[in-house]
Amino acid sequence: MDFPLSSQLVNRLDYVSSTGSTNTDLIAAAAEREDLSVLVAGHQSAGRGRSTGRQWVAPEGSSLAISVLLRPSAQALSPTSFGWLPLLAGLAMARAVGKFIPAAEVSVKWPNDVLVAERKISGILSELLPDLSGVVIGAGINIRQSQDELPIENATSLAIELGKPEALSNDKILVAYLGELRALYSRFVASGGDAIASGLRDEVAERCGSIGRRVRAMMPGDQEITGNGVGLDETGRILIQPDGARELFAVSAGDIVHLRHN
Repeated sequence: MDFPLSSQLVNRLDYVSSTGSTNTDLIAAAAEREDLSVLVAGHQSAGRGRSTGRQWVAPEGSSLAISVLLRPSAQALSPTSFGWLPLLAGLAMARAVGKFIPAAEVSVKWPNDVLVAERKISGILSELLPDLSGVVIGAGINIRQSQDELPIENATSLAIELGKPEALSNDKILVAYLGELRALYSRFVASGGDAIASGLRDEVAERCGSIGRRVRAMMPGDQEITGNGVGLDETGRILIQPDGARELFAVSAGDIVHLRHN
């Protein structure tokens, strides 16, 4: 499969029809790859989600698995700022999806699940390189699945939202995502990894559907809190005002559930 448009945006783009995990493959090859190298697969058999034991599975040819190596120079970014990179990827994917579904409500559930009217269309998993020099950002996007082919009921695909899967071009979808990601990444690097000074924190927060609503945060160690999502701190953690508490609680890792009641 060719990606003539997408290939122009990055330093290297490789495509495989099927693999176990694009993240695993790109991490293994990272020593021989430049910043903004991309690996795309039409199908992966061992795709992983952010939670331990959770897999991302899709029928062959129905989706794209995309992994991007982000490895800025040591002078440009400190590894302490890498936590923003998956958040920027979530924003990039939300903006890309919004180019195909302009009338839909496209948002991000913190940290980086992309939703269309509260139904998941894309998920993102970032993994730190062993030498701490950068990260690999893995993204999966549902493209041609029917509702019966999706792994969970509360999910959707571009084909479902558009109603015409034959009109979908993998290259146009990929170039939309990579174009947004490259632009956000360039701004972040140019600012020295300062998401506040660059305005990127505000842009991520504006698209984050977990802010300004009631949420439940389920964290490691079976810890849970319920309250209102109120913003993001300087490191990208979501800030929650817990029920009955005055102080804000910063969540750095965990699953966020959007609650329907106020």
